[in-house]
Amino acid sequence: MTIDQFGYQGQRVLVVGGATGMGAAAAKTAGALGAEVTVMDFAAVDFDVAAAVKLDLQDRAAIDAALDGLAGRFDAVFSAAGIAGGDGVMRVNFIAHRHMIEEMIERRHLGSGSAVCMISSIAGLGWQQNVPQVLDFLSTTTYEDADRWVAEHDGTNTYTFSKQAMNAYVAAQSFPFMSKGVRINAICPGPTDTPLAQANSWFGFSEGYRTATGAEVLQPEQMGNCMVFLNSRAASGVSGVNLLVDCGQIMSSIAGSYEPGKPVIDFLMAAQDMP
Repeated sequence: MTIDQFGYQGQRVLVVGGATGMGAAAAKTAGALGAEVTVMDFAAVDFDVAAAVKLDLQDRAAIDAALDGLAGRFDAVFSAAGIAGGDGVMRVNFIAHRHMIEEMIERRHLGSGSAVCMISSIAGLGWQQNVPQVLDFLSTTTYEDADRWVAEHDGTNTYTFSKQAMNAYVAAQSFPFMSKGVRINAICPGPTDTPLAQANSWFGFSEGYRTATGAEVLQPEQMGNCMVFLNSRAASGVSGVNLLVDCGQIMSSIAGSYEPGKPVIDFLMAAQDMP
């Protein structure tokens, strides 16, 4: 391995939801490492990129039009857009991302050697306790079918279920995608200092752990760096992974070394929605 494998020189990357927060951090880091960066987002992009495309992930026609505007192969996709709740939470957080990724593979924008990294959440860690329902949802094959499934199943149009679906999707697709030479991973951040977390007051979820360890509030750049690594050639052996990026709060809680974390684990495993 050479240091070049950590870089993006000569590579093309697409960041969906790259105007702010973790997506913007990933876009800026990939660009600094040599990538040609295209950002798709509903919000305006206020930093230099090769192309910026306004996109509403709740509009299937708009998504397909944006994909029609792409040309050539991409080396990496960062699926970063997300919202905390509301009627469109499943469409924005998962359904649209799945549609775009699979369309890009079908259209050969992604191929052997390409990689995908999604932004999930610690909120989705309870997916293993909800496998039958999550896999039933993932058996849908189109944007419209997935949207219809959510409408027909009470309690699934939530932030938590969107992240459970994403974690399960990453695990399930690691085999079929790898058969095409495409890797897929996700990061599962703890509460991170982004506009989304600020608007929803999520920092209390990790306050006790930060106080006990002296850890700082997680920053978008920490998440962006992990995403850029996972999509780099340096991580070529990594696929199907939902990577915790939380300074150890969840794993130490599971193992019992951070005893106050047990209610956190009970909360996550109960598959409740995030506060």
